[in-house]
Amino acid sequence: MVNAFAYVPAIVLLPFFSFLVALGAGRYLPKGGAFGGIAATAGSFLLSIWVAATVAGGRAYNETLYYWAGEGGAGIGPTDIELTFGVLIDPLSALMLVIVTLVALLVHVFSLGYMNDEGETGLPRYYAGLGLFTASMLGFVVADNLLMAFMFFELVGLCSYLLIGFNFREPGPPSAAKKAFLVTRFGDYFFLVGVVAVFATFGTAQFAGPESFPALADAALNGSGSVAWTPGDLELGTWLTIVGLLVLGGVVGKSAQFPLHTWLPDAMEGPTPVSALIHAATMVAAGVYLVARMYGFYVLTPTTLAVIAFIGGFTALFAATMGLVKDELKQVLAYSTISQYGYMMLALGSGGYVAAVFHLTTHAFFKALLFLGAGSVIIAMHHNEDMWDMGGLKSKMPVTYYTFLAGSLALAGIFPFAGFWSKDEILYEALVHGLNDPLLLGGYVMGLLAVPVTAFYTFRMVFLTFHGEPRSDTARDPVPVRWNVKGPLTVLGSLAVVTGFINMVPVQKVLGLEGIDLLHLWLDNHWGGIEGLSSHHYADLSPYSSGYLVGGEVGTVLVGAAVSLGLALLGLGLAWRLYNVASPTEHTAKLGGIKDVLYNNYYLDELQVWLAYRTEDVAGGANTFDQGIIDGVVNAVSSVSLTGGGRIRQLQSGVVSQYAALLTFGLVALLLVLGATGGWFL
Repeated sequence: MVNAFAYVPAIVLLPFFSFLVALGAGRYLPKGGAFGGIAATAGSFLLSIWVAATVAGGRAYNETLYYWAGEGGAGIGPTDIELTFGVLIDPLSALMLVIVTLVALLVHVFSLGYMNDEGETGLPRYYAGLGLFTASMLGFVVADNLLMAFMFFELVGLCSYLLIGFNFREPGPPSAAKKAFLVTRFGDYFFLVGVVAVFATFGTAQFAGPESFPALADAALNGSGSVAWTPGDLELGTWLTIVGLLVLGGVVGKSAQFPLHTWLPDAMEGPTPVSALIHAATMVAAGVYLVARMYGFYVLTPTTLAVIAFIGGFTALFAATMGLVKDELKQVLAYSTISQYGYMMLALGSGGYVAAVFHLTTHAFFKALLFLGAGSVIIAMHHNEDMWDMGGLKSKMPVTYYTFLAGSLALAGIFPFAGFWSKDEILYEALVHGLNDPLLLGGYVMGLLAVPVTAFYTFRMVFLTFHGEPRSDTARDPVPVRWNVKGPLTVLGSLAVVTGFINMVPVQKVLGLEGIDLLHLWLDNHWGGIEGLSSHHYADLSPYSSGYLVGGEVGTVLVGAAVSLGLALLGLGLAWRLYNVASPTEHTAKLGGIKDVLYNNYYLDELQVWLAYRTEDVAGGANTFDQGIIDGVVNAVSSVSLTGGGRIRQLQSGVVSQYAALLTFGLVALLLVLGATGGWFL
C-alpha cells in the first residue's frame, strides 16, 4: 500500500524546485518560469488532497526526519536537548496544507494575467520568489517542533521582503519592504527568546506526543511531572505565561496585530497577487496558525489567553475604523485583513479554537478572492487604485463584479455567505465565555462593534468601484481581462459562498441536527488524529466556563446571530444610502479632524518613527558613555602602562657598568629604608 505521508516532503520541495528552476533558468523559459510554478503548486495541491484524505481515513503522522544533535550529546543548557527536523500531519496541518496550496495555485494562474500580460520585467525573479514563499509556508505548516517552525517562520518573512520590494526601481516598494522586514523582526526577537526559553524549560520543542512541551507543561502544572528549569524562584505558572507571551511577540508581528500592524498597509506596494498570497494563506496566516498549533500550551495559561483575546478584539475594531476613510482599493483590503485576523485572535483567546480555524479557512478564500478581484480591477484601470476614479464597472466587468460581491458579502458577515458562519461562531464563543470574564466580554463588545464598521467600509468599496457612473475616462473604457484572471475569481467566488457550510454550528444547536458541524468533527479527531491535539482536549484544559443569556444555549445562539447580522445589515444599508448613487460624494469629510486621524492611521507610524529616533538618541548616549568612560578608562590604563614601560625599557641598555651602578644604588636605598624603619640611626 502506498503511504501518502511518505510524499509530504514533496509537498514542500516541489515549490522549492520551481524556485530553483525560475531563478536559474527562468529567463529561457516561457512566461518567465510561470508554468513551472503552476505545475509545482498543482502537484503540491494534489498531494495535499491525498494527505487530507488519508487523515480522514483515520491516520496521522508524527515523525522525526533529521537529528542535528542527538539525545545526550547536545550538552546545551540545563538538560540534554534534541535539535531535529520532522513532519507533523494531523487534521489541523492537513487542512492548512490544502488551503495554502490551493490559494498559491490560483495566485500563480492569476499572475499569468496580472504580471505577464502587462509586460513586467524581472518575471523569473517574481516566480522564483512565489515558489520560495509557498515552500517556506508549507515547511512551516508541517513542522513538528518550535525551532523548525521558527526557521521557516523567518524564511517566510524574508520572502515577503523580496516580493513586497519586487518593483525596487520605484521609491515606494523598497521602503515598504524594509518596513515590513524590520517591524516583523522586532516581534521575532521575542519569538526567538521564547524558543530558547522553551528548550531551557522542557528540553524539547516538539508539538505532539507525551514528551512534547505542551504535555510536559500540563504534567508539571498538575503535579505529575516537572520541568528541567525555571529562572530563580519564579512560580511555574508565571514563567509559562512569560514564555507564551514571548512567542506571542512573533505572532503579533507576522499577523499584523496592534501595535505591530503598521507594516501591512505599506506592503500593498508589492504586486497584487503577492498581496493575495500574503493576506490569505502565507505570512499573515502564519501567526494565527502558530497559536493554533501550540494551543495545548496556551490554554494552560489563562493570562496569556486573556491578552490574546483583548489584543484581538481591540485590533478588530481599531483596524476597521481606519478602513472607513481609505481611497485606494488595496488599502481598504489591507486594514480589513488586520481586522479579520484580530477576530481570529479573539477566538483563540476566548477558547474558540475551532472558531478561529474556521475563520482562518473562510477568510483565506474570500480575502484571496477580494485581492485578486482588486487585481482584476487594477488591470482594467491601467493600475490606478483610486476608487474615486472608478465607478460603473459592474456592467463592463460582470465576472469580476459578482465574484467580488460574493467575497464582500462574506467579509461583511451577511447570511448565508462563508464569513457569516465563521464570524458568528467567534462572537458566540467570546460571548458565552465572556459572560463570566469581564476582559473577554470587553473583547466581545469590541468585536461586535467592528461588525457594522466592516460592513460599511466593505460596501463603500463595492459601490465606489462598481456602481454609479464612471468617474474617469479609464473607467468608461476599461481594459478587458482574460481567462487567467476570471478563472481563479470564479473558483474563489464559489468557495466564498459554500465554505461556511462545513461548520453549521448555529443550525445544529437550534435544530439539533447531527453531523453538520464537519469542521468540529474534523478538528476533534473524529476521523483520525494525534492524541493531545484535538478540540476536545483543549476544551478540557480550558480555564473558561460558559454562561448563557435568557433562553439558555439556543437563545444565546439566536440572539447573538440576530444582533451580529442586524449590525452587519445596518452597516451595509448605510453604505447603500450614502454611496450607491450616480455621483457619490465623500461623506467621511464630515468627520472633520477625526478623518485626518483615521487617514493617518492614528499617527502610529509617526509614533514609531519618533520612538526609533529616541532609541537612536539613547543608543548615541550609551555609545558616548562607552567610548568616553569605559573605553577611556581602558585606554588610560593602557597609556600609563605603555608610558611606564617605555621609561623602564630605557634602563635596559645592555651596559654592564650601568647595571652595576643601579644595583649599588638599589642596595644603598634598601639599607637606608631598613635603617630608618628599624631605628638603626637613633
